[in-house]
Formats: sequence, structure tokens, C-alpha cells
Amino acid sequence: MQGLTKRERQVTDPEQIIRILDTAKVLNLGLSVNDEPYVVPMNYGYRMEDGKLTLYLHSAVKGKKLDMIRANPKVFFSMDCDRMPFEGRVPCQYGLVYSSIMGKGTAAIVEDVEEKKQAMTLLMKTQTGKDFTFEDRLVSMVAVIRIDVSEYTAKKRPIPEKTEERMYGRQQ
Repeated sequence: MQGLTKRERQVTDPEQIIRILDTAKVLNLGLSVNDEPYVVPMNYGYRMEDGKLTLYLHSAVKGKKLDMIRANPKVFFSMDCDRMPFEGRVPCQYGLVYSSIMGKGTAAIVEDVEEKKQAMTLLMKTQTGKDFTFEDRLVSMVAVIRIDVSEYTAKKRPIPEKTEERMYGRQQ
């Protein structure tokens, strides 16, 4: 994806990417219609198959985000975890440790009952670590959004070495 300026922070190891997906828990979904941007935090589930990322979200069956997806299915998303501020000797040396994933794709409102059940199972697994099954009646009461991710990048900012020494003492 274009725009990654700190190449040394890029994460390409699939296991580290999965760890971020399993840990973040909240995805910020960016939508836009008629030059009106809209960002909403949402819980998510995911499927990673052969390096292809698919995200699943759930919502009420009616509302602004569904209307916006119908009008413009192009979306952007971001998620992060492992946040911890750190200090420096001068203001410009302060910062934040984090791991993140951001990307773009195309959203679709899932109508197929079996796909909705699978999506909700993935969502609950991501959110709780537990396996759940869903009946047709349960998934009929929610909307499920699938994001077919076309591009994404993962990043990790560790604590700077000198900051770590100041905060925790020199390791020997």
C-alpha cells in the first residue's frame, strides 16, 4: 500500500499480523458518501487464507453505515493494539509504542444465511477466543458486513532503545 513512510516499522511476518488481528478487538471503519466522511469503531472477526484478509462486522439491520455502504462500498479501516506511551529527554522524543493494521477494500452486506453464521462465529472467536454457533433466527436479527480487503499494511513501533534504558535501567 502506498504511504508507508517508516519502512523499518513494517510488519510482514504472517504470525505477527495474525497476533495484531487477534489482539486489537476494535476496527475503525471509514466510509464516505458525497464528500461526507464517517468513521465508526466496530468489533470485527476475520479470515486470513493464503495471505488474503477478509473482515466481518455486524450491526443493526438499519442505519447510517449500511446506507453509506450501499451508496459507496469503498471503505478504509484501521486497528491498533499494544499502546504504551514513552518519555524522552525533550518533547520530540516522547512517543507511543503500538502495533497496527490499516487498509482498504470493498464492503458488502451479506445476505446468505450460512455466510452470516460463519461470519458471526469468526467475529465471536476474534472477540472472545471462544467458539460459538449461531442459528438462523439469531443471524436474521443483525446485519453482517464483509470487507474484501484489497490492500493492507501492518506496522509495529517498539520502544526506542535509549528510552528503554532510561525507563528500565541498562540491561546487562
